[in-house]
Amino acid sequence: MDFKNVDIIAEGVKIEGTLNFPGSVQIDGEVVGDIKSGGTLTISENAKVKSNIKTTDAVIAGYFKGDIQASGQVEITSTGRFIGDLIQGKTLLTIEKGGVFKGKNITAKAKIKKLFGLFTRRYI
Repeated sequence: MDFKNVDIIAEGVKIEGTLNFPGSVQIDGEVVGDIKSGGTLTISENAKVKSNIKTTDAVIAGYFKGDIQASGQVEITSTGRFIGDLIQGKTLLTIEKGGVFKGKNITAKAKIKKLFGLFTRRYI
């Protein structure tokens, strides 16, 4: 991740609403709402996020509840908790020992198009 171009939601900050980031974002605080990121979305170890996310890549090191649509890779670290569904054009999911994923991993391109109709060519 290029840290020169990363937006940060600091620890102790709580945001509710729809958030759009043209590049990468690191969440250290708490977010409730929809998130779109054009780069890597990182949920830090002490962060809590309840959201539906559309991003390129994701790193889950804290608590996440909701669905993620990712066009790239998703990593759940040893401290990460992911409760919800992961929707990808390809299977690029890594779960470290101790990481938790409770949900579905939907990877079929045709199924994604049919079920969600949200992907454009660049996301598949």
